[in-house]
Amino acid sequence: MCGIWALFGSDECLSVQCTCAMKIAHRGPDAFRFENVNGFTNCCFGFHRLAIVDQLYGMQPLRVKKFPYLWLCYNGEIYNHQALKTKFDFDYQTKVDGEVLLHLYDRFGIQKMASLLDGVFAFILLDTANRKVYLGRDTYGVRPLFKFLADDGFLAVCSEAKGLVEITHSMETAASIVPFLPGYFEVFDLKLNGKVQSVQFEQFHCCTREPAHALYDTVEGLSSDFGEETVKRNIRTLFENAVRKRLMAHRRIGCLLSGGLDSSLVAAMLLKLSKEEKLPYSIQTFSIGAEDSPDVMAAEKVAAHIGSEHHKVEFTAEEGVKAVEDVIFHLETYDITTVRASVGMYLVSKYIREKTDSVVIFSGEGSDELTQGYLYFHKAPSAKAGADDSIRLLKELYLFDVLRADRTTAAHGLELRVPFLDHRFTAYYLSLPEEMRTPKDGVEKHLLRDSFKGLNLIPDEILWRRKEAFSDGMMSEKKSWYNYLQEHLDSVVNDSQMEKAEQTFPHNPPRTKEAYYYRQVFEKFFPGRAQWLSHYWMPCWISATDPSARTLSIYKPDKHQ
Repeated sequence: MCGIWALFGSDECLSVQCTCAMKIAHRGPDAFRFENVNGFTNCCFGFHRLAIVDQLYGMQPLRVKKFPYLWLCYNGEIYNHQALKTKFDFDYQTKVDGEVLLHLYDRFGIQKMASLLDGVFAFILLDTANRKVYLGRDTYGVRPLFKFLADDGFLAVCSEAKGLVEITHSMETAASIVPFLPGYFEVFDLKLNGKVQSVQFEQFHCCTREPAHALYDTVEGLSSDFGEETVKRNIRTLFENAVRKRLMAHRRIGCLLSGGLDSSLVAAMLLKLSKEEKLPYSIQTFSIGAEDSPDVMAAEKVAAHIGSEHHKVEFTAEEGVKAVEDVIFHLETYDITTVRASVGMYLVSKYIREKTDSVVIFSGEGSDELTQGYLYFHKAPSAKAGADDSIRLLKELYLFDVLRADRTTAAHGLELRVPFLDHRFTAYYLSLPEEMRTPKDGVEKHLLRDSFKGLNLIPDEILWRRKEAFSDGMMSEKKSWYNYLQEHLDSVVNDSQMEKAEQTFPHNPPRTKEAYYYRQVFEKFFPGRAQWLSHYWMPCWISATDPSARTLSIYKPDKHQ
């Protein structure tokens, strides 16, 4: 987890512009660097480093003697960098995983380079010999990237939008700041004055297609028949592979553990593999919640079962309410369910940073979207409708759950790893017949649960535990976290403000006082930037006015709670 920032063609003083890069210093607490580009005095890179791999040579922009004309700033991890080195006989100068981008680009060009990367990444690559600038982002947008482009060709790029909002430029029309689309790369011609012109914008991978790098994966060809036992075996194999490749780190690994199915599977597999790989420390797991929270109780059962060093972080509604403003600043969104769920994740990340030495944090994001885990999937009118919505959710992850997971951990200088969003695992799961992926016998994610049945990896009662939204499960069954929030905010926003909500906020107008307050805080930090959120996250196929699963007519508390 690092913070990257770059300018191409700035007319303003670079030393003034560079202060904007300090807005993302939280992403890289270990070191930072600003560097001008030789021959282009109005172009520069900024980098905030969190050292995870190659502590000696990991500073950026990364440059190697073999390619003196290439400058690379990237945030992410490339899990197959050693496999690609062996396959193509690359001569590495450092142990930095990102060095593989330079060799792939030199050998194959940008399109093949991007498609061969197995990992999570956002990159800025400059080729001064051919005067090109390249931007790219991983399939699900696990690593963030924002782009600011003025009419005159001044380009600014940053891991988070807050590093761009105060950039100054000479054009009269305001420059838009937009999230860079996941799974795409963009090519710019670099003019002699440092300005750029976009010449190509192309998708290099989508979630339904097997990734090009599968050819060089340690898991070789899987049996392609859709017999139930074969499918379940393949799911287990690919999931184990997804966790194993993410063990790449020189810093201590930990895991968020809510006690739900997804985080429990990740934690259990992580514990199993850490023993096989003989990691020199115990794996710490972390849960957050009130004393009578169903999540906390379930997490303790899992931790005891798998033998992790478990930390339970106490959560009170008062502490949560106090954190909301900071959370919205880090998130750069006002989406209701994202803000609610982020408060707990932000506070548990704060605890991890302050009280432990775990830095690389595994989590269960992506599973609900991939395996149709939300309760509303029970109401899908057909298997095809469910499958289509699953793909829609995966494509929108960068606006919602993945955004939450990145910003809340990065706020405290932690690095997130999400095995359920492994390219091969997701492509395989989405290739299965639509009927296999639907809820069955009244249980969502049935196929995933069934794949791990009888292995004693996690307790049976957790394997079959009903979906509970993270933000709901932090508090007791009697009163959800969103109820506390709504009660508190009822007195903060008045009725006359709500009556004028549509005029005050014409884009995504808030329908509740809670939503109004989030929007108000967002506008305080990022005035006029409401378009960053295209729409609120809401369940489909069911009459819903609130995103919480506990408000749905189909919600039933788990019988084990």
